[in-house]
Amino acid sequence: MALLSANLLFPNKTLIPSLDLLRNPNLSPTSPLNPLLSSPSPKRIAISASSCSSSAAAAASADPNLQEITKSFPQTLSNWGEFARRVSGEWDGFGAEFTPEGNPIELPESVVPEAFREWGVEVFDWQTQCPTLASESGDPVLCYKLIKLLPTVGCEADAATRYSVEERIAGSAESRVSALGFDPSGSYVAAWPVDGRGGKKLLEVEHCLVDPANKEVRVRVIQVIAVEEEGMRLEAIRVFSEQWYGPFRNGEQLGGCAIRESGFASSNALKVSDVVGVWQGITASVARFREEQMEMAFGHEIAVAEDA
Repeated sequence: MALLSANLLFPNKTLIPSLDLLRNPNLSPTSPLNPLLSSPSPKRIAISASSCSSSAAAAASADPNLQEITKSFPQTLSNWGEFARRVSGEWDGFGAEFTPEGNPIELPESVVPEAFREWGVEVFDWQTQCPTLASESGDPVLCYKLIKLLPTVGCEADAATRYSVEERIAGSAESRVSALGFDPSGSYVAAWPVDGRGGKKLLEVEHCLVDPANKEVRVRVIQVIAVEEEGMRLEAIRVFSEQWYGPFRNGEQLGGCAIRESGFASSNALKVSDVVGVWQGITASVARFREEQMEMAFGHEIAVAEDA
């Protein structure tokens, strides 16, 4: 597993990857339709990086355009402790799944209370728990559980029942992650290979973004990507809006009716005009996929630079 943390300044660099690259495998990394990798070389790059994989830099060294960035990566994890402190804890909230077009997917009828069906209420959001723990000393390890709770009526939420529990681990012998990029704020990006139905190969790319104005609020976005011979295809998008409720307790305490979040899947979507434009990254993490020898850059804190 490649594990890297870097602070990069990308002047006038677009940090929204082109979905055309996922749909069309014939596009090269430097295609004009891929603004993430086709931007002009930045005039200034300030790097503070850490790595626990010496082969990560070697994998990227084959590309001369990346040598200047990768050659100075120190083999330390100086920022891991701060990241571990900020990411660890009980994160409760709501989660929903969307189609590639952005339409919310309704929960299975079998889990929806009869009262909702009688009232004709459609349910799109799961109430979730995400107890997360990262080691502050020793080998860097990050693990979390995604717990989905059965929908309830009213304040029956205080006695919510678990529907499913999924555990993910990065950094240990049981690690299931291909790459992990982290930031001291508690934000991170991870790539999780997953076996889908019928032997389908999936890659789940997870972006965990902490609110810069409130470190106890975060959003996790997971892109479910099918890896096929002819290329990659976006299959679904999962979004989790979460708040920090206290130190790590392994999910033993439910937020119930005290939870400060609310469902969001059926709320109005942003207009395309509010999103389209040139975005500039303030900080970014770089994660390298050792096996595929790919490089992906992810913006952690982003701000609109100018309109398109």
